[in-house]
Amino acid sequence: MAGYLLVLLAAVMWGLLGPVSKYIFVQGVSPMECGFWRAALAWMFFGTQALLQGRARVESKDLPAILGFGVLGVALLFGSYQFAIQKSGASLAAILLYTAPAWVAVLSWRLLRECITPVKMVAVAMTLAGVVGVSLGPDVVNLGSGAVSLGGAGATFSSLGVLCGLLSGFSYALYYIFGKLFLDRYATPTLFLYALPVGALVMLPFVDFAPKNLQAWAGLLVMALCSTYGAYSVYYAGLKRLEATRAAVVATLEPVVAATLAFFWWDEQFGLAGYAGSALILGSVVIIVLDGRRRSRATQHV
Repeated sequence: MAGYLLVLLAAVMWGLLGPVSKYIFVQGVSPMECGFWRAALAWMFFGTQALLQGRARVESKDLPAILGFGVLGVALLFGSYQFAIQKSGASLAAILLYTAPAWVAVLSWRLLRECITPVKMVAVAMTLAGVVGVSLGPDVVNLGSGAVSLGGAGATFSSLGVLCGLLSGFSYALYYIFGKLFLDRYATPTLFLYALPVGALVMLPFVDFAPKNLQAWAGLLVMALCSTYGAYSVYYAGLKRLEATRAAVVATLEPVVAATLAFFWWDEQFGLAGYAGSALILGSVVIIVLDGRRRSRATQHV
């Protein structure tokens, strides 16, 4: 049960990303610069922990894979998702990002030899349907006296946007596979000590730096400390206790958390599809948790 609670806590922390990002954007910081500072500042936290705990060393044979994750799991995720939003709108981009559980189910079956059970397939299907519903919620964010369109109904179809969205879902899924492959040998701070600066450096040529006020720096700090350092720390602690597919489904509680926070912070409201989608995501989490407990009891009685 501890594994599920840790992943749920990570989902709550990730759920802060949307509302906090919107606050940072209002301060004049671009999405790409926001992604760069998220990686760079979080690297300072992970690096400090790794050095203080004496966990800064990795085996030379593992270094290419860890650095490659910095390109695919950090730079590709942040970059492709931002381009998907720009080309196809936030709603379609979010739908494609949260295809991650489906990617995880396939990758974990091929790479980790995890069994694809009927319950897992039902949970993944419910998750994808729920994400569609949540993403078809609010199309406009109220920011004080103004309003900023987030895409949704007014978004235009773009093959490049769809490709970038699928890439973001694939790169997001790599976090689960990467963690399962390396967490047995390395602590979380060790992995991100090397991966995050690579991702930041890859993004650097695409960043236009803007002057930032104290509020912008505060938002960037919250994003790096809470939604990156804190979220990945507790998530990977939970992943050690769960199968990758189960963790991926439970973590999709994030858009529900984000939508709830946006309702109170930005006065965003869902339609019927949004609330139905939220219920489907919550339901998929419940059946995954209950199935895991049932299998655990069955194993103990064997």
